Amino acid sequence: MTHQVPMDLLREKTPTSLYVHIPFCKSRCFYCDFNTYVAPEHVMENYANALDAEFAQLAPAAAAPLQTVFFGGGTPTLPPLSILERMLKSLRAHFAFADDAEVTFESNPDSIDVAKLRLLREYGVNRLSFGAQTFRDRLLLTIGRSHDAKTVIEGVEAAAGVGFAHINVDLMFGLPEQSLADVDHALSQVLSLPVDHLSAYWLKVEAGTPFGKWREMGELPLPGEDLEADMYQMVRERLVAAGYAHYEISNFARVNGHAKHNLVYWRNAPYFAAGAGAHGYVGGARYENERRLAPYMAALGAGNRPIADEHAVSLREAAEDSMMLGLRLAEGVSRAAFKARFGVEIEQLYGGLIPELLERGWLLCVDDAYRIPDDLWPVANVIFEKFVTADVLD
Repeated sequence: MTHQVPMDLLREKTPTSLYVHIPFCKSRCFYCDFNTYVAPEHVMENYANALDAEFAQLAPAAAAPLQTVFFGGGTPTLPPLSILERMLKSLRAHFAFADDAEVTFESNPDSIDVAKLRLLREYGVNRLSFGAQTFRDRLLLTIGRSHDAKTVIEGVEAAAGVGFAHINVDLMFGLPEQSLADVDHALSQVLSLPVDHLSAYWLKVEAGTPFGKWREMGELPLPGEDLEADMYQMVRERLVAAGYAHYEISNFARVNGHAKHNLVYWRNAPYFAAGAGAHGYVGGARYENERRLAPYMAALGAGNRPIADEHAVSLREAAEDSMMLGLRLAEGVSRAAFKARFGVEIEQLYGGLIPELLERGWLLCVDDAYRIPDDLWPVANVIFEKFVTADVLD
C-alpha cells in the first residue's frame, strides 16, 4: 500500500530567500545552456523596470526580513553602473533585510571594476562569486570565455581590496584537452588568493550548445571519465588539506564561508525568485518565469505575474527532493529534522530502500543523519535515483 506523506511543515513557511536572475552576458560560452542574452543597454534599462515591478509584486508576501539574496545569471555585474544602482535601490525599497543577511552577486571577471565593487558594497552586497572556470588562457579560449586568467586574479584582489570578506571562485574540470596539471595549476592559483569558498563542477555537455554539437560531430576532445575522476579527487584532496571543508559535493568553504543561499536549495526550503526564467518555490508550488525577455517584460508591464509554468509539489515529491538534495551535503539528511518536517520516519516512508543502501555501503548513518560516503560522492546520482524509483511503503 502506498504511504502518503501526511504533512510538510515548510509548505506554508514564508520564504526568507530571494533569487534574482540577470540574463545578460557579453558573449555566450560554448558550454552554456542558461537563460542568457547579449543585449544593448536600452534592453537592460527596460529589464530593470520590469524587475522593479516584479519586486513590488513579491514584496507583500515577504512577511519576514530576507536572510539571503542571490543575483545570478548571466552576468549580474555586466549592466552599467547606473542600471546596477537602480536594481539595488529597487531591491532595498521593496524588501526588508535581516541584519546578517547574505547578499551575493555572481560576476564574470571582465565585467567588474572598482566603481561597481564599491556600489555593491554600498548597497549591502557582501559576497561575490567569480566565474573563473580555469586559470589557463588556452582553456578559457577553448570554452568561449571572454576573460583571461590575469583578469580573474585582478578581480578577486580588487574585491578583497574594497572590503569583500566572502569571495567564491567557480572552477570547472573535464574541459576539452584539460590535463591534471591544468587542474593542479588552477587550485594553486585559487589557494594564493583571498577566497573563502570554492565551487568545482564537472563539465556537463548540454544538447543545443556549441559543445553539444561538436560532441555529436566527434570534435570535442574530452578527458574521459577516469581522468575526470582523478581531477575531482585532486580538487578534494588539495582543498581539504588547505583547510577548506568539503560540505557539499561540488562546494568547499573555509570557516564561516558556507554559501547560505545555496544551503536553502540543498535543504529544500522555500524561496522567492524574480527575473526572466527564474525558478521559485513558494507555498508548496514550484514556478518558472517566462524565459524570453519580451513576454517577461510585457507581462509585468500589464501588471501580471510573469509566470510561464507552475506546479504544486506533492508531499511525496517534497520528501524525495529533501532526500536527494540533502544527500548532496556532508551533513546529510537528519532523521529528526525529516520527521519534524513530514511527520513520518525516513525508514517508514522508504521501506526496504534504506536498509538496502546501508547494507551496500551506499549510505551511512552518522549522528542520526543519513549521508553518502565520501568515496561515493562522484557517483552520487546513482544513489539519488533510488529515491525517485523507490516504492514508498506504509
